[in-house]
Amino acid sequence: MTAESALRVETPEGVVFAFSLASPLTRALAYAIDVAAIAVLTTVLSNIVRIFAIAGTDWAGALAVLFTFLVSIAYGILLEWRWRGQTLGKRVMRLRVIDAGGLRLEFTQVVVRNLLRAVDMLPALYLVGGSVAFVTRKCQRLGDLAAGTIVVHEPQVQAIDLEQIAPIEYNSLLAHPHLAARLRNRVSAEVAGVVIKALSLRDSYEPSARVALFGELASYFRSLVPFPEETVEALTDEQYVRGVISALYTAKRATK
Repeated sequence: MTAESALRVETPEGVVFAFSLASPLTRALAYAIDVAAIAVLTTVLSNIVRIFAIAGTDWAGALAVLFTFLVSIAYGILLEWRWRGQTLGKRVMRLRVIDAGGLRLEFTQVVVRNLLRAVDMLPALYLVGGSVAFVTRKCQRLGDLAAGTIVVHEPQVQAIDLEQIAPIEYNSLLAHPHLAARLRNRVSAEVAGVVIKALSLRDSYEPSARVALFGELASYFRSLVPFPEETVEALTDEQYVRGVISALYTAKRATK
């Protein structure tokens, strides 16, 4: 079976977005960083247990083993949910877990893929998970297959030309800086990257697909942070999306 290098997601309007898939080697490097972080956490907890152990060293050792298991599971679940599909290792390697269909990552998916990590690690050194990742088309381990997730390279969206991608003479959204800041906190880099790509390719879409796509994107952003009606009532859906992207990156630059 030949592995794919990218995940392609097609919207109902026929617009295709591509995500570069993470290779098993890159994922292994990210996991090595996570293992180091987990080792530090478990060492600290184990030392605390030993200091306060009153039932004997044997019980302290058993608790240390239990903590190691619990921390290794909780570490992935909490960070991937809190950081929208990333752990410390994935952040360093610029990787992110996403839904295999391009949808929003659900908490149950995060839990399933991390619980099955214990199976992927069998019999040692991630032999099961690594072998499965090498033979699946989208480099998925067992946990990913069960949860319906994949690991991708995070899009590079920091260096953008706002005048070219989202030209706008006056951005009415910037009249409400507190709402723009709230929007920036709620929009992930992954979503921003997809929207920027949609804006950069907008002239290549069929008119009906273009209208439908930006209608859906505008609805999504409106659901995250509603702006006053008088601020957005004169904007088309595409203008609204361009205003959102402009507000996101104008706010980011202003904070640097």
